[in-house]
Amino acid sequence: MDKIFSAFVTNLGKYNEGSLVGEWVNFPTTTEKLQACFKRIELDGKRYEECFITDYDSNYSGLCNNLGEYESINELNYLAVQIDDMNGGDKEKFFAVTESGEHTSSVKDLINLIENIDCYDYFPNVNNEKDLGYYFADEMCEVEIPENIQPYFDYEAYGRDISINDNGIFTDNGFLVENGSKWVDRYDNRNDIPSEHKVFAYPPLDIPKRKALPKSTKKSNPTRGGAR
Repeated sequence: MDKIFSAFVTNLGKYNEGSLVGEWVNFPTTTEKLQACFKRIELDGKRYEECFITDYDSNYSGLCNNLGEYESINELNYLAVQIDDMNGGDKEKFFAVTESGEHTSSVKDLINLIENIDCYDYFPNVNNEKDLGYYFADEMCEVEIPENIQPYFDYEAYGRDISINDNGIFTDNGFLVENGSKWVDRYDNRNDIPSEHKVFAYPPLDIPKRKALPKSTKKSNPTRGGAR
């Protein structure tokens, strides 16, 4: 699995004591990797039980801007797995929507956005009204413009009308518009996360093996004769 984002997982108890003890974790992750991290930052489930996120890092700024300090580790992992499983076009569309700020108020919203990504149409590299006008006139052939008129046609005004009528949004990488498909919230809460994507677990405790008792040096002295 490719790294979708990283989170700096921090020991909350140590932080409250005045020490920043944490480590970067790449998501998606595994239980084994997370347990190893917890062990290194002294989250043992007993003296230190809680963690929080002090920072995020990703190539997708729109995603990091919508993740908080006290997100569920399991939900973050499930979100990362879902993003990783998307095809290239849908993934690009998803990050365009997160950049726009639509459906990004929680991890739950982001997971449901993935489930409903077909509710959006996305036009990459269409970054302004003039680009949009050219795209719909020339690529989509929405309007037939005689060749001798093309140098005088106002593509920007045409694109502006399309943007206003469709209630579209320009992002850094393209034009985004809702297409009217029905939105269905399929993910409701953390109980909906498949067990194979739940990774939060404290590290196993290092319990020392009990030493074997020394063998007795006394010779056995069985009672002679039968029972009284």
